[in-house]
Amino acid sequence: MKLPITSTIVITGATSGLGQLTAIELAKRGYNLVLTARSKERANETRTKIVESGAQVNVDFFFGDLSLMKDVKRVGVEIAAAYPRIDVLVNNAGIHAFESRATSEGFPEMIAVNYLAPWLLTQALKPSLQNAGQARVVNVASEASRNHGTLKLPEDLTDTAPFTARGSSAIYGKTKLLNIMFTAELARQWSGTGISVNALNPGFNVTGLGRELKFASVLERILKFLHIGDPRRGTEIITRLAVEPKYQQETGGYFNVGTGKSLTPVSPGGDPSMQKKLWKATQDLLGQKGPFSSS
Repeated sequence: MKLPITSTIVITGATSGLGQLTAIELAKRGYNLVLTARSKERANETRTKIVESGAQVNVDFFFGDLSLMKDVKRVGVEIAAAYPRIDVLVNNAGIHAFESRATSEGFPEMIAVNYLAPWLLTQALKPSLQNAGQARVVNVASEASRNHGTLKLPEDLTDTAPFTARGSSAIYGKTKLLNIMFTAELARQWSGTGISVNALNPGFNVTGLGRELKFASVLERILKFLHIGDPRRGTEIITRLAVEPKYQQETGGYFNVGTGKSLTPVSPGGDPSMQKKLWKATQDLLGQKGPFSSS
Protein backbone atom coordinates (compact mmCIF):
# COMPACT_ATOMS: atom_id res chain seq x y z
CA MET A 1 0.00 0.00 0.00
CA LYS A 2 1.42 3.37 -1.00
CA LEU A 3 1.46 6.07 1.66
CA PRO A 4 -1.37 8.58 1.31
CA ILE A 5 -0.10 12.09 0.61
CA THR A 6 -1.59 13.30 3.90
CA SER A 7 0.88 11.09 5.76
CA THR A 8 3.01 12.47 8.60
CA ILE A 9 6.70 11.59 8.50
CA VAL A 10 9.06 12.19 11.43
CA ILE A 11 12.75 12.67 10.60
CA THR A 12 15.59 13.14 13.07
CA GLY A 13 18.73 15.03 12.13
CA ALA A 14 16.84 16.90 9.41
CA THR A 15 18.63 20.26 9.56
CA SER A 16 21.71 19.09 7.65
CA GLY A 17 23.09 16.34 5.45
CA LEU A 18 20.99 13.42 4.29
CA GLY A 19 18.22 14.22 6.74
CA GLN A 20 17.70 17.67 5.28
CA LEU A 21 17.85 16.42 1.69
CA THR A 22 15.37 13.66 2.53
CA ALA A 23 13.03 16.16 4.21
CA ILE A 24 13.08 18.37 1.10
CA GLU A 25 12.44 15.40 -1.20
CA LEU A 26 9.51 14.11 0.87
CA ALA A 27 8.06 17.62 1.17
CA LYS A 28 8.20 18.01 -2.62
CA ARG A 29 6.19 14.79 -2.83
CA GLY A 30 3.54 16.28 -0.56
CA TYR A 31 4.20 14.59 2.78
CA ASN A 32 3.75 16.53 6.02
CA LEU A 33 6.93 16.67 8.11
CA VAL A 34 7.80 16.58 11.79
CA LEU A 35 11.50 17.32 12.21
CA THR A 36 13.84 17.34 15.20
CA ALA A 37 16.49 20.02 15.65
CA ARG A 38 18.86 21.44 18.24
CA SER A 39 19.19 24.91 16.70
CA LYS A 40 16.30 27.21 15.87
CA GLU A 41 18.54 28.99 13.36
CA ARG A 42 19.22 25.77 11.43
CA ALA A 43 15.56 24.81 11.70
CA ASN A 44 14.59 28.11 10.08
CA GLU A 45 17.18 27.59 7.35
CA THR A 46 15.73 24.14 6.67
CA ARG A 47 12.19 25.47 6.59
CA THR A 48 13.29 28.12 4.09
CA LYS A 49 14.88 25.49 1.84
CA ILE A 50 11.70 23.40 1.92
CA VAL A 51 9.59 26.44 0.97
CA GLU A 52 12.06 27.36 -1.79
CA SER A 53 11.69 23.84 -3.20
CA GLY A 54 8.09 24.68 -4.01
CA ALA A 55 6.63 22.27 -1.46
CA GLN A 56 3.38 23.27 0.22
CA VAL A 57 3.19 21.03 3.27
CA ASN A 58 3.07 21.36 7.03
CA VAL A 59 6.55 21.42 8.61
CA ASP A 60 6.77 21.25 12.40
CA PHE A 61 9.95 21.32 14.49
CA PHE A 62 10.62 19.87 17.93
CA PHE A 63 13.80 20.94 19.71
CA GLY A 64 16.18 18.93 21.83
CA ASP A 65 19.68 17.49 22.16
CA LEU A 66 19.55 13.88 20.98
CA SER A 67 22.72 13.05 22.91
CA LEU A 68 20.69 13.44 26.11
CA MET A 69 18.14 10.75 26.86
CA LYS A 70 16.04 13.15 28.94
CA ASP A 71 15.67 15.32 25.85
CA VAL A 72 14.94 12.35 23.61
CA LYS A 73 12.20 11.19 25.96
CA ARG A 74 10.74 14.69 26.24
CA VAL A 75 10.78 15.26 22.48
CA GLY A 76 9.17 11.86 21.94
CA VAL A 77 6.39 12.62 24.41
CA GLU A 78 5.80 16.05 22.83
CA ILE A 79 5.63 14.64 19.30
CA ALA A 80 3.32 11.81 20.35
CA ALA A 81 0.99 14.27 22.08
CA ALA A 82 0.87 16.59 19.07
CA TYR A 83 0.64 13.79 16.50
CA PRO A 84 -1.48 10.85 17.66
CA ARG A 85 -0.96 9.30 14.21
CA ILE A 86 2.49 8.98 12.63
CA ASP A 87 3.01 7.06 9.41
CA VAL A 88 6.80 6.95 9.21
CA LEU A 89 9.68 7.51 11.62
CA VAL A 90 13.10 8.00 10.00
CA ASN A 91 15.89 7.65 12.57
CA ASN A 92 18.61 9.48 10.68
CA ALA A 93 20.50 11.65 13.21
CA GLY A 94 24.07 10.58 13.77
CA ILE A 95 27.60 11.78 14.44
CA HIS A 96 31.13 10.58 13.83
CA ALA A 97 33.18 11.99 16.70
CA PHE A 98 36.97 11.90 16.40
CA GLU A 99 37.57 11.86 20.14
CA SER A 100 35.86 10.23 23.08
CA ARG A 101 33.29 12.36 24.85
CA ALA A 102 30.83 11.44 27.58
CA THR A 103 27.44 13.12 27.79
CA SER A 104 26.28 14.81 30.99
CA GLU A 105 24.27 11.62 31.64
CA GLY A 106 27.45 9.52 31.46
CA PHE A 107 26.90 7.84 28.09
CA PRO A 108 29.53 7.69 25.34
CA GLU A 109 28.42 10.40 22.90
CA MET A 110 28.43 8.38 19.67
CA ILE A 111 26.55 5.51 21.30
CA ALA A 112 24.03 7.97 22.74
CA VAL A 113 23.28 9.84 19.51
CA ASN A 114 23.60 7.03 16.97
CA TYR A 115 21.99 4.17 18.88
CA LEU A 116 20.37 4.95 22.25
CA ALA A 117 18.47 7.99 20.94
CA PRO A 118 16.71 6.17 18.08
CA TRP A 119 15.99 3.21 20.37
CA LEU A 120 14.31 5.44 22.94
CA LEU A 121 12.53 7.76 20.50
CA THR A 122 11.06 4.81 18.62
CA GLN A 123 9.63 3.42 21.86
CA ALA A 124 8.10 6.81 22.72
CA LEU A 125 6.40 7.06 19.32
CA LYS A 126 5.05 3.50 19.23
CA PRO A 127 1.43 4.46 20.10
CA SER A 128 1.29 7.05 17.31
CA LEU A 129 2.81 4.61 14.83
CA GLN A 130 0.28 1.94 15.81
CA ASN A 131 -2.58 4.40 15.32
CA ALA A 132 -1.62 4.71 11.64
CA GLY A 133 -2.74 1.12 11.03
CA GLN A 134 0.24 0.54 8.76
CA ALA A 135 3.40 2.46 9.62
CA ARG A 136 7.15 2.25 9.12
CA VAL A 137 10.34 2.76 11.09
CA VAL A 138 13.39 3.44 8.92
CA ASN A 139 16.82 3.28 10.58
CA VAL A 140 19.84 4.76 8.82
CA ALA A 141 22.67 2.28 9.40
CA SER A 142 25.84 1.84 7.31
CA GLU A 143 28.26 -0.66 5.84
CA ALA A 144 30.74 1.04 8.16
CA SER A 145 29.30 -1.55 10.54
CA ARG A 146 31.73 -4.05 8.98
CA ASN A 147 34.55 -2.22 10.74
CA HIS A 148 33.17 -2.57 14.26
CA GLY A 149 36.07 -4.21 16.05
CA THR A 150 34.83 -6.62 18.71
CA LEU A 151 31.31 -6.29 20.07
CA LYS A 152 31.07 -6.60 23.84
CA LEU A 153 27.69 -6.41 25.52
CA PRO A 154 26.69 -4.67 27.68
CA GLU A 155 30.13 -3.06 28.13
CA ASP A 156 30.20 -1.23 24.79
CA LEU A 157 27.06 0.75 25.65
CA THR A 158 28.85 2.58 28.48
CA ASP A 159 32.48 2.53 27.32
CA THR A 160 33.89 6.07 27.49
CA ALA A 161 37.55 5.04 27.14
CA PRO A 162 39.69 7.46 25.09
CA PHE A 163 40.24 6.77 21.39
CA THR A 164 42.15 8.44 18.56
CA ALA A 165 40.72 9.85 15.34
CA ARG A 166 41.82 6.65 13.63
CA GLY A 167 40.27 4.51 16.35
CA SER A 168 36.99 6.42 16.04
CA SER A 169 36.04 4.48 12.90
CA ALA A 170 35.55 1.24 14.82
CA ILE A 171 33.35 3.00 17.40
CA TYR A 172 31.27 4.62 14.67
CA GLY A 173 30.99 1.27 12.88
CA LYS A 174 29.88 -0.36 16.11
CA THR A 175 27.03 2.14 16.52
CA LYS A 176 25.83 1.29 13.02
CA LEU A 177 26.02 -2.43 13.76
CA LEU A 178 23.84 -1.78 16.81
CA ASN A 179 21.32 -0.01 14.54
CA ILE A 180 21.09 -3.11 12.33
CA MET A 181 20.69 -5.44 15.31
CA PHE A 182 18.11 -3.15 16.91
CA THR A 183 16.14 -3.12 13.65
CA ALA A 184 15.93 -6.90 13.49
CA GLU A 185 14.94 -7.33 17.13
CA LEU A 186 12.40 -4.49 17.01
CA ALA A 187 10.79 -6.11 13.97
CA ARG A 188 10.33 -9.29 16.04
CA GLN A 189 9.11 -7.38 19.09
CA TRP A 190 6.55 -5.48 16.98
CA SER A 191 5.39 -8.37 14.81
CA GLY A 192 1.65 -8.13 14.26
CA THR A 193 1.43 -4.42 15.10
CA GLY A 194 1.25 -3.30 11.46
CA ILE A 195 4.57 -1.45 11.82
CA SER A 196 7.40 -2.50 9.52
CA VAL A 197 10.97 -1.86 10.67
CA ASN A 198 13.90 -1.71 8.27
CA ALA A 199 17.47 -0.41 8.13
CA LEU A 200 19.52 0.84 5.21
CA ASN A 201 23.03 1.54 4.04
CA PRO A 202 23.10 5.05 2.50
CA GLY A 203 26.57 4.57 1.03
CA PHE A 204 29.38 7.09 1.25
CA ASN A 205 28.09 10.67 1.21
CA VAL A 206 30.09 13.88 1.31
CA THR A 207 27.26 15.89 2.88
CA GLY A 208 28.17 16.64 6.48
CA LEU A 209 31.41 14.71 6.02
CA GLY A 210 33.72 14.70 9.02
CA ARG A 211 32.31 17.78 10.70
CA GLU A 212 35.09 17.59 13.29
CA LEU A 213 37.92 17.48 10.74
CA LYS A 214 39.60 20.85 10.18
CA PHE A 215 39.95 20.17 6.46
CA ALA A 216 36.43 18.73 6.00
CA SER A 217 35.11 21.61 3.87
CA VAL A 218 38.09 21.42 1.48
CA LEU A 219 37.79 17.63 1.23
CA GLU A 220 34.06 17.91 0.58
CA ARG A 221 34.64 20.33 -2.32
CA ILE A 222 37.26 18.02 -3.85
CA LEU A 223 35.04 14.95 -3.61
CA LYS A 224 32.10 16.81 -5.12
CA PHE A 225 34.30 17.97 -7.98
CA LEU A 226 35.30 14.33 -8.58
CA HIS A 227 31.61 13.26 -8.36
CA ILE A 228 32.35 11.01 -5.38
CA GLY A 229 29.81 10.51 -2.61
CA ASP A 230 26.74 12.06 -4.25
CA PRO A 231 24.29 12.47 -1.32
CA ARG A 232 21.29 12.11 -3.64
CA ARG A 233 21.93 8.36 -3.71
CA GLY A 234 21.61 8.16 0.07
CA THR A 235 18.52 10.33 -0.02
CA GLU A 236 16.95 8.05 -2.60
CA ILE A 237 17.24 4.84 -0.55
CA ILE A 238 15.91 6.54 2.60
CA THR A 239 12.96 7.87 0.62
CA ARG A 240 12.28 4.49 -0.97
CA LEU A 241 12.11 2.72 2.39
CA ALA A 242 9.84 5.47 3.71
CA VAL A 243 7.25 5.47 0.93
CA GLU A 244 7.54 2.58 -1.56
CA PRO A 245 4.85 -0.08 -1.11
CA LYS A 246 7.25 -3.06 -1.25
CA TYR A 247 9.06 -1.96 1.92
CA GLN A 248 5.82 -1.89 3.91
CA GLN A 249 5.62 -5.63 3.33
CA GLU A 250 9.23 -6.20 4.47
CA THR A 251 10.32 -6.03 8.10
CA GLY A 252 13.60 -6.62 9.91
CA GLY A 253 15.59 -6.08 6.73
CA TYR A 254 18.78 -4.20 5.86
CA PHE A 255 18.83 -2.68 2.37
CA ASN A 256 21.53 -1.23 0.15
CA VAL A 257 21.89 2.13 -1.54
CA GLY A 258 21.36 2.10 -5.29
CA THR A 259 19.87 -1.35 -5.81
CA GLY A 260 17.56 -1.37 -2.79
CA LYS A 261 18.42 -5.04 -2.39
CA SER A 262 18.83 -6.86 0.89
CA LEU A 263 22.24 -6.93 2.59
CA THR A 264 23.54 -9.58 4.98
CA PRO A 265 24.89 -7.90 8.12
CA VAL A 266 28.42 -8.59 9.30
CA SER A 267 28.64 -11.00 12.26
CA PRO A 268 27.23 -10.87 14.88
CA GLY A 269 24.66 -8.49 13.36
CA GLY A 270 22.42 -11.26 12.07
CA ASP A 271 22.54 -13.40 15.24
CA PRO A 272 19.08 -13.42 16.91
CA SER A 273 20.55 -14.32 20.30
CA MET A 274 22.90 -11.33 20.17
CA GLN A 275 20.07 -9.09 18.98
CA LYS A 276 18.00 -10.15 22.00
CA LYS A 277 21.02 -9.64 24.29
CA LEU A 278 21.46 -6.11 22.94
CA TRP A 279 17.78 -5.34 23.45
CA LYS A 280 17.86 -6.52 27.06
CA ALA A 281 21.11 -4.65 27.77
CA THR A 282 19.68 -1.44 26.31
CA GLN A 283 16.41 -1.77 28.19
CA ASP A 284 18.25 -2.40 31.45
CA LEU A 285 20.66 0.48 30.88
CA LEU A 286 18.02 3.07 30.07
CA GLY A 287 15.88 1.78 32.93
CA GLN A 288 18.73 2.42 35.34
CA LYS A 289 19.29 5.90 33.90
CA GLY A 290 15.62 6.77 34.27
CA PRO A 291 14.05 7.78 30.94
CA PHE A 292 12.84 4.40 29.68
CA SER A 293 9.24 3.45 30.25
CA SER A 294 7.62 0.28 28.92
CA SER A 295 4.35 2.13 28.44
